[in-house]
Amino acid sequence: MTHIPYRNALIIGTGPGISASVTRLLRAANIPVVVASRHVDRLATLVKETGASALSVDATDASQVERLFAEAESLIGSPEVVIYNASGRTRGPIADLNPVDVEQVLAVSALGAFYTVRQAAKRMVPARRGAILLTGATAGLKGFALSAPFAMGKFALRGLAQSAARELAPQGIHVAHIVVDGSVRGAGRPDSEDGTLDPDAVAQSYVDLLCQHRSAWSWELEIRPWIENF
Repeated sequence: MTHIPYRNALIIGTGPGISASVTRLLRAANIPVVVASRHVDRLATLVKETGASALSVDATDASQVERLFAEAESLIGSPEVVIYNASGRTRGPIADLNPVDVEQVLAVSALGAFYTVRQAAKRMVPARRGAILLTGATAGLKGFALSAPFAMGKFALRGLAQSAARELAPQGIHVAHIVVDGSVRGAGRPDSEDGTLDPDAVAQSYVDLLCQHRSAWSWELEIRPWIENF
């Protein structure tokens, strides 16, 4: 594995797919990792397997995100890699959507990401180093029918990433937005070698971003199965 130039990591919105695979790769490189989720009990197997630390957080609550960073700092030091992998989704015709549900989707996909980037920047700017990776989706590039809230949240996430990259990169902080253009294997989806994304392969792309030299940083990376239309 290429040397990862960061000392620790915080992953928010950790589940059994991409986040778990990233955790395994980072821990294989002896990098301390804190994984965070609203359902922290679901992370027990990953914690036992990797030795990562698990903390609970509702990313839609700014005070909880602030507390999470403080708790993570007490466990592993100030996070040098922060990955935001949380998102919300509700589907249906626009005229039938419940505004409360839509607000929740936007809170998870966009506001939670902002709270996270804000706390990360507070710590990384003085140190003039760090990496912030934001997990996007196809919906952040094109909105699909019956999926307006998901598109709204992911478009906002992409805008946040682009703005943060322009602001923070000159201060030594690598901000990147990853467009996950396809279904990830597992999580109840049928596996297919060609038609779905292998979470371990996706995780390797995240690590590759972390290993980029600052003279050649990418602010956005699209990942898709080789047979995916685009």
